[in-house]
Amino acid sequence: MIEFNQYKALTFDCYGTLIDWENGILEVLKPLLLAHNTNLDDDQILELFAEFEAELEIGDYIKYREVLKRVVQKFGERFGFEPTTEEINSLADSIQHWLPFPDTIEALKSLKQKFKLVIISNVDDDLFAFSAEHLQVKFDQIITAEQAKSYKPSFNNFRLAIERIDLPLDQILHVAASVYHDIITAKSLGLSTVWVNRRAVKKGLLTTGTAISQSDLEVPDLKTLAALSS
Repeated sequence: MIEFNQYKALTFDCYGTLIDWENGILEVLKPLLLAHNTNLDDDQILELFAEFEAELEIGDYIKYREVLKRVVQKFGERFGFEPTTEEINSLADSIQHWLPFPDTIEALKSLKQKFKLVIISNVDDDLFAFSAEHLQVKFDQIITAEQAKSYKPSFNNFRLAIERIDLPLDQILHVAASVYHDIITAKSLGLSTVWVNRRAVKKGLLTTGTAISQSDLEVPDLKTLAALSS
């Protein structure tokens, strides 16, 4: 069990941990694909999204809005259709409507009373601004992929966050749903980690990565984390 009193800052992944991005993705891609006579189940869509996104985030940095545009184009290439300009923009445009998980806001408010709260997210500054409004908590630091010019699981994003937080590593606890994007890299840098395994009741890990978690603590949601740390 983690000794929460040793930590002064909690760093969070956002999408998949705080914001329900799988529903956000599906609400856009499912009807888009059906409009082009492509009928995939939820897991197939999410698995392909994760595959395409990972491909696009490797190599020279491009903004996340561009990543999402190209994800839509890759669906078209895979299934033989040409998405419209509106469809190409639809995923990125939808982020402003993606909502927190039901337990997120109250858990963050509770954790804010005890810890500094920091975001480390694979997103653009302007896109995260929409999510920040939904989350209803003032974060002490916000580190985006746009600022780091790289995407997690790159060490660069975490090093930038650690530099800005300016605390010893043993006083920072990283909280994330993605083993692939977050847990492995954070552990490699010497950070303690909490794996928010929101897909525990579902098959597979899909958008949150497929590697085995080596986290210091596993919880099913943020409500549980807030209760354990109080």
